Amino acid sequence: MARVRLGEESKSSSHGLDPENLTIEQLLASGFILLDKPPGPTSHQIASWVRDMLGLEKLGHGGTLDPFATGVLPLMAGKSMKLTKGILKTDKTYIAVLKFAEKPKLEQLNDVINKLTGRIYNVPPEISAVKVQVRTRKIYHFELIELAEKEAIVKIICEAGTYIRTIARDMGLLLGYKVDLKELRRENSGRFTLADCVTLQQIADAIWLWKECDNPAAMNKIIHPTEKLLLDKPYIIVKDSAASALCHGAPLLRPGLIEVSDKLTSGLEVAAFTSKNEIVGIVKMSKGFTEISSTTNGEIGKPAMILMEQERYPPQWNK
Repeated sequence: MARVRLGEESKSSSHGLDPENLTIEQLLASGFILLDKPPGPTSHQIASWVRDMLGLEKLGHGGTLDPFATGVLPLMAGKSMKLTKGILKTDKTYIAVLKFAEKPKLEQLNDVINKLTGRIYNVPPEISAVKVQVRTRKIYHFELIELAEKEAIVKIICEAGTYIRTIARDMGLLLGYKVDLKELRRENSGRFTLADCVTLQQIADAIWLWKECDNPAAMNKIIHPTEKLLLDKPYIIVKDSAASALCHGAPLLRPGLIEVSDKLTSGLEVAAFTSKNEIVGIVKMSKGFTEISSTTNGEIGKPAMILMEQERYPPQWNK
């Protein structure tokens, strides 16, 4: 996939913001935190605690973990909450500890693991908050890490929305005796890993240093700009004038485009960035690369979601 420049850069020195040099207040208006969730509280309780510590009206989480489960849990503040659904759709990696009613034979266990790899039925357990219905999920990788007596450690890389508790139950049905999910740890949520996460205590310490000691250094390391949530999404680069127009609800016109992929297709939703690496929002393209590259005028897309505030770039059209 190649990037193709179709227009000239238009950087304004008096407008725009560097995503890597935002104030804490600006980050809290549209940033996110990557938490290593501890066992015990629900994901909702965790989000509520952090919201109250930060003094925010709203703070959401991307990807519910059961109370006993631990691991990567994105916490979304301000406008980044609009991207929660996108975070929920990313692939996940889990390490699980399974407890068997009987000691399984290695050959039989590996056979069951193979049967539960690929596209499988994955009905939500009755205790979940999701409507119980028949559905399928893709298991990309299912690996036995260790087997000791009646317990096993496994690694599962799966499509978003996969219930590991259901996989344990289905293993029991195939083996002929009960299998319980004893421990669960989420190692990855999309491109984010445990190495990117902080603990609740680190968040509390960073907030105290910021509020009580006027030292924002730790907070700056903990809160990430919205732009990092969209690094894996197809993207375009637009002029400052186009950024302003999109923020006011106008369509994206061909003259406002600076750079695009040669694989861009009509109907694709892309992240629109300025030449300063700021996210403007999500644009649904109405024309593909071939059409766009062969014209210099006309509408080429419409805003599907705006993440930038209207006042960042002044209107540059005749009212």
